[in-house]
Amino acid sequence: MLKMAEPMNVSGSGRELALEARGLVKIFRGMKHPALSGVDLKIRSGTIFGFLGPNGAGKTTAISIMSTLLKPTSGSVEIFGRDCGKKPSAIRRMIGLVPQDIALYPSLTGRENLCYFGRLYGMGGEVLQRRVGECLALVGLADSGDQRVDSFSGGMKRRVNLAAGILHQPKLLFLDEPTVGIDAQSRNMIMDRLLELRGQGMTMLYTTHYMEEAERLCDEVAVIDQGRVISEGVPSELMREGGHKTLQDLFFNLTGRSLRD
Repeated sequence: MLKMAEPMNVSGSGRELALEARGLVKIFRGMKHPALSGVDLKIRSGTIFGFLGPNGAGKTTAISIMSTLLKPTSGSVEIFGRDCGKKPSAIRRMIGLVPQDIALYPSLTGRENLCYFGRLYGMGGEVLQRRVGECLALVGLADSGDQRVDSFSGGMKRRVNLAAGILHQPKLLFLDEPTVGIDAQSRNMIMDRLLELRGQGMTMLYTTHYMEEAERLCDEVAVIDQGRVISEGVPSELMREGGHKTLQDLFFNLTGRSLRD
């Protein structure tokens, strides 16, 4: 089991930018207000960037745009210096996505699911079989990979979901609430594995409602509310500047305690 890693010191770092979003606006037809209103983000290579916000703040819309699944009304995204709007197919080979919803075929085994997704990325033969085995082992499912997904617990499904997102060894991984609704042991394993992947150089954009996860994992965070980024920086520095003991205290101070639908 991996020990908890300290977030990297990225303040003023000269690290290469993995992602730069400029002025992202998204207006959906029939909506009173924009889903995104000029979102700017910079994510440095080899870091875990936390993207935090209440329900309806714009997190999933932003991830959908940055992962080329949705076109912005205006604004641009560059991933490792490449414009997402010009060659999205090339961008998709560089990124992985672990969605909030389980994106697996329940009647297939874990191994069959990974083989299917690997082929979509152009993988095959011994390379694919080796990567499937490596990814199942990484998420603790080496002995369960030949069971059907519909027999898996919620935590096991989440772990296969993660394995599918990293199968092709992306440079940048988007994770949209990857630990929602699972047991503490599976949450802990997923966080340990993400820290391990960061140590290998993978960059991640991570959304979560669990502030303790963001404190443990994230080198930098941005808080978004009502489609705008309202705070951004290194978690410890943001907490110190605001006089808050925890990231959750800071989050409530910025976004309020009212329920969001």
